[in-house]
Amino acid sequence: MNNLRREHPRPQFIRKNWTLLDGTWAFQFDDDNQGIQHQWYKGIPNTVPITVPFTYETELSGINDPAHHSVVWYEKTIDLEEQKKYTLLFEGVDYFSQIWLNGKQIGSHQGAYERFEFDLTEALPGKNHLVIRVEDSLAEDQPRGKQRWLTDNFGCWYVQTTGIWKSVWLEEQQSEIRLASVKMTPDLANDQIVFEPLVKEGATYPKRSYLFEAEVSFAEQLISSHRGLLTHSLTPISLQTKVKEDGCWGTKVWSPETPHLYDVTFRLFTEEGDLLDEVSSYFGMRDISIKKGQVLLNHHQLYQRLILDQGYWKESGITPPSLEALEVDLDRIIEMGYNGLRKHQKIEDERFLYLCDEKGLLVWSEMASTYLFNDQAMERFVDEWQAIIRQNYNHPSIITWVPFNESWGIKGIEHDQRQQHFTESIYYLTKSFDKQRPVITNDGWVHTISDILTLHDYEEYGERFTARYENKKDFVTNEHQFNQDFYAFADGYQYQNQPIIISEFGGIAFTTEKAEDWGYGNQVRNEKQFMTRFDAIHQAIQELPFITGYCYTQLTDVEQEVNGLLTTDRKPKVDLAKVKEINTRRVK
Repeated sequence: MNNLRREHPRPQFIRKNWTLLDGTWAFQFDDDNQGIQHQWYKGIPNTVPITVPFTYETELSGINDPAHHSVVWYEKTIDLEEQKKYTLLFEGVDYFSQIWLNGKQIGSHQGAYERFEFDLTEALPGKNHLVIRVEDSLAEDQPRGKQRWLTDNFGCWYVQTTGIWKSVWLEEQQSEIRLASVKMTPDLANDQIVFEPLVKEGATYPKRSYLFEAEVSFAEQLISSHRGLLTHSLTPISLQTKVKEDGCWGTKVWSPETPHLYDVTFRLFTEEGDLLDEVSSYFGMRDISIKKGQVLLNHHQLYQRLILDQGYWKESGITPPSLEALEVDLDRIIEMGYNGLRKHQKIEDERFLYLCDEKGLLVWSEMASTYLFNDQAMERFVDEWQAIIRQNYNHPSIITWVPFNESWGIKGIEHDQRQQHFTESIYYLTKSFDKQRPVITNDGWVHTISDILTLHDYEEYGERFTARYENKKDFVTNEHQFNQDFYAFADGYQYQNQPIIISEFGGIAFTTEKAEDWGYGNQVRNEKQFMTRFDAIHQAIQELPFITGYCYTQLTDVEQEVNGLLTTDRKPKVDLAKVKEINTRRVK
C-alpha cells in the first residue's frame, strides 16, 4: 500500500482502477488568442511535444521558454474501454482552464493550486480527443505566490508558472453515484475517528439513501468497522481507534516521534446492497491545541523547529521533478534536526504531504498571496482557499493554516478596516471548517485575529536580537516596532497571550560574484563564518523563554535567492551534523 500511496496523485483517496496521464502531450502557444475562433478544440495546428506536468517555462517540459505567454493549449488522445465510466482529474493547473472532449466543452475551472475533476459522460469507447486551453496572466489580483508579475525576476519573486503543473489522471468509476470525499477528524480524547462522507450523485439519479461502510485497521489488524444507512451527506460516523498491544488497549498516536498511520477502506452501497464505490485511505490520530501561550501536540508542549521550504527546482520550477526529489528534501530536513517545515506560498503536490505524514514532519500550509486588494482578489482568494482546506484537511502532518503572509495583498492592513475585516472573515471561515488547527493571519507582523503571534526578523547578530526581544511587553503591546519597520499588531488589535514563534529569520548567504544573488544581511565568506552566525542567532532565540519555536530561512537556494542551507541541486553548503546539533540542543 505504501508504494501505491507514493505513486498516486491523491494518496488519501485511492480507487482500484486509475491511469496516470503524465508524459508526452501536444502543445502550442496562442499568443494572439485565436485558438477558440479557429476551433483548436477540434485539433491544434503545428503542435510541439511537451512533458506534462512540467510547464513550458521549465527545462523538463522540453520547451524551456521563461517568457510569459498568456494562452496555451494542450492535446492528448486517451483510450477508454467500452461500458465503463471515467472521471478526469487535474491536481493543479494555473490559472483558468477550459476542457474539451471530442470537440465538446465539458467544463472549465479557475484557480492554480487546488484539485478539480470532470466526469467524462460524453466519452466514446476507444480513442477520445482531449484538448485543454489554459489562460494565465500577470495580474496581481489572482493568487500568485512567488510567481513574478514583471518581465524579469526581482527580489524574492521568480519565473511564473503557466498551465498544467501537477499530475493529470483518469479514474474508472463503478457508478455515477460515488464518494466525493470523506472528512476525517481525530478525536483523541475519546479514542475515536469521526468520518463525514460526502456523496456525489449523478444528474440522472434522485436524492436517496445509501449504505456507507468503513473498516479501520492498524498494521493489517482490523480495529473497528461500521456499516449503516446514510440518509444525507456529511453525517458524522465515529469509530474507535484503540489497538491491543502487549495486553493493553490504546490509540496509536501520530507525532514526529511516532508517525503512526491507520488504514481505512470506505465503501458505498445502494440500500439493496449493490456496491457503488470503494476507496482506500489512511489517517493519523493527533490533537492540536493552544493553552497558556503554548502550542500543544497531543496535550504535550511542542517546540517547533521549522525550516522554510519553497519547493523550487532549477529544472522544473514549482513542479517536483520526481517523488524521489521530494523525499530527498524531507530526509535532509530530518537530517538537520528540524521537526517540520513551513511550505511557503505554495500548495504542494499531495504526495509530498503523504511523505510528511509517513515521516512525521509537521507542516504549516500557506496560501499563495495576491498582491492587490480589491473585490476580485478577495473572491478569487476565498474560492481557492476554501477548496485547499477541504482538499488537505485529512493530512495529520498539517498542524497550522497560514492564509496571509507579510501583508502581501493586504498592504494597508495596519490601518485599513476593510482589509482587517477580510482577514477576520478568512480566520473565521477557516476555523468554521477546522476547529482544531491554529490559524495565522498575516504571518510576520501586523496581525489581526491570530492564534499564534509570528514575527519575521532577519537580524544577523545574536546580541542585538536578544536586546530587541528581552522585554516581551515592548513588542507585544505595540510600544515599539519590533524590527524597525513593523508593529506586532494592526490598529485595534492586541496581544491575547498567544504563543510566539519567530517564523522567519536567518537567510544567511555565502559571498557570490553575481550581483543579482542575495541573502539577508552581510554575506559570509566561508563555513566558519556561516556557522558562527547561525549558532549565535539560534542561541538568541532558544534562550528566550517565551519563544515557542522558529522557522529558519531556508532549505534551498531559489533562483537569485541564494540563502539556502542547500544549493538548488540539493548539495549541502555546510556540515549538516553541526546544523542538527544546534537545532536539537536543549532550549530554555
